[in-house]
Amino acid sequence: MADKEETGTVKVSADQPQTMKHSARSIAMGAAFLMAMAAVGPGFLTQTATFTGQMGANFGFAILVCIIVDIIVQMNIWRIIVVSGKRAQVIANEVLPGLGYLLSFLVALGGLFFNIGNIGGAGLGLNVLFGISPENGAVIAAAVAIGIFVVKNALTVMDRTVQLLAIVKIGILIYIISVMAVPYQSAIQHTFVPTQLSFYAIVTIVGGTVGGYISFAGGHRLLEGGLKGKENIKYVNEGALTGIGIASAIRVMLFLAGLSVVVLGDKLDPTNPAASIFRYAAGNFGYRFFGLLLLAAGMTSTLGSTFTSTSFLDYAVSSKGQSKYNQYRKWIIIGFIVVSTAIFYFIGSPAQVLVVVGTLNGFILPIALAILLLASTKEKIIGDYHHPRLLIYTGWLVVIFMAYASINTLIGLF
Repeated sequence: MADKEETGTVKVSADQPQTMKHSARSIAMGAAFLMAMAAVGPGFLTQTATFTGQMGANFGFAILVCIIVDIIVQMNIWRIIVVSGKRAQVIANEVLPGLGYLLSFLVALGGLFFNIGNIGGAGLGLNVLFGISPENGAVIAAAVAIGIFVVKNALTVMDRTVQLLAIVKIGILIYIISVMAVPYQSAIQHTFVPTQLSFYAIVTIVGGTVGGYISFAGGHRLLEGGLKGKENIKYVNEGALTGIGIASAIRVMLFLAGLSVVVLGDKLDPTNPAASIFRYAAGNFGYRFFGLLLLAAGMTSTLGSTFTSTSFLDYAVSSKGQSKYNQYRKWIIIGFIVVSTAIFYFIGSPAQVLVVVGTLNGFILPIALAILLLASTKEKIIGDYHHPRLLIYTGWLVVIFMAYASINTLIGLF
């Protein structure tokens, strides 16, 4: 990444100037939007629409489980990363030598495959809006993403771009909801009392929302901005809960829009279920809106996936090592985006990949969370910080549940 605007460590206490508090809060909000918009990518749209079409109102229960898991996972991971002041892969190596390299491999590989779908989604969005071929659209989107990462003050530019595109996504979904007859009563009833349960749906949407690289996007962004130490827990909490709230609100709106179509007896197109929702809602005009949403989703997830996945290749633990890594980081980022784009350009068909990789990220989640929970008990990693017992206990419950659900899903595939 090019020259960074934010360096050093931001330490905030009650007696410090408001400008310092504003800086910390700005970094936290940047992390919140990066995490949320990394989650709300083309895979998010495809998964939500696919399962809404298959399960109807019962999919609301899977979303509820997903939100609860999101809160537990993000609050655990963000806190442990920021308190330790170390990236997740460095923490993992301190838990057990070599474990960090395994975690990096799993996260970076999942991020790469997700990025194929992200770049492809942005290309498809440009195709819908301007008639450009999806392949050429993907090349344009990749060029824009690379431009954002290599400019001066790249972190700030990335944050502002992600926040602007988040507003676009939310605005489009609010409009679509407003023109549809949403069955709120059925949605609420089946969310809390489902008549159908799918572990595959739960594993996939949890994996697509908080699995793989997405779990670490916010925590690593906080470190990059200089937020370290237990004195910044307040901003960790604000950032994590804000990010989860944004991602959850967008998923609920898309679910309600899809449900509005399903209850009328219409079938969503399995090749592009999310586009079907917008076409049913507002005809060709709605389809154009979908193109804009897909473009925004593809771009924000490309930025989030690229930033987080490449951050897992950084094992520097000293300023000298960090400086050496930063010399090559720009080229690693460019390479990551170029490889993702080339695979899409020559292979294409990202929709199926997005659902499958979401499931893969769901498998990675219990492994990654277990590593961080083990780290939360080691004084050499977190110092004199005492991680809340409630987060530890609920975190291990998520590890057990997601491991069980992942195994159950794997068995069901054969």
